[in-house]
Amino acid sequence: MAEPTSSARGDRHDALPCKRTGTIPRHVAVILDGNRRWAVARGLPSEAGYREGARRVGELFDWCAETGVAYATVWALSLANLCREPDEVASLLGVITATLRDVAERRPYRILPIGALDGLPDHVQQALAGIAAFTAAERGLHANVALAYDGREDIIQAIRHLVAEAASKGQKFSTGGISRQNLEASEEVVARHLYTGGQPDPDLVIRTSGEQRMSGFMPWQTAYAEYYFCPKLWPDFTRGDFDQALADFAARERRFGI
Repeated sequence: MAEPTSSARGDRHDALPCKRTGTIPRHVAVILDGNRRWAVARGLPSEAGYREGARRVGELFDWCAETGVAYATVWALSLANLCREPDEVASLLGVITATLRDVAERRPYRILPIGALDGLPDHVQQALAGIAAFTAAERGLHANVALAYDGREDIIQAIRHLVAEAASKGQKFSTGGISRQNLEASEEVVARHLYTGGQPDPDLVIRTSGEQRMSGFMPWQTAYAEYYFCPKLWPDFTRGDFDQALADFAARERRFGI
């Protein structure tokens, strides 16, 4: 895969690089909030906000790779978002798939769409599967793109897979429910069946737009993550804002619930 050009990577001279006085997070997750509000504030259709926000996603992946972040997860579409007007959903999905194709062709990143993807239109599922397959051998940044994602659904589907796995091994179930001993129900076993199974949990979660809530984003995986809330709408998020989030993270003392 060709190395991205400077024009493909976008302008990242709006701020000095982050001063790495502390630890760089291994996994950064970002809730991409504010695309529609950005468009409304400018008298533009929602699609304009989605397109500008999508452009930022490619840049975000570059910033992560350049600063030593190994895993990045972006929440691009919630399961609830699928209840919006069909034309708006179709437009958003079109922007997302086009953006991911571009990133796949220009950057050496492994792209993994995660979420209840079977609820998306067939042609979108096929496009996402193709992108994942095309980038599967890449050794650069591991980029998760959460689509039709809901945190509770993530946990429920993990448990379903756990039960199915146990049943396939002929493990018995008591009349009172699933035996903890039979299923070896440890945190590690459940985590393996989440959409991000096999990956480290996010160390830092960034949410844009000023909203200070998680909205059901990766509740299991972010139990001990640090949170950073940026007041800017996602399309206005810059390299300087990203560096500030990393600097804030580096200055914190993580306790992991202790």
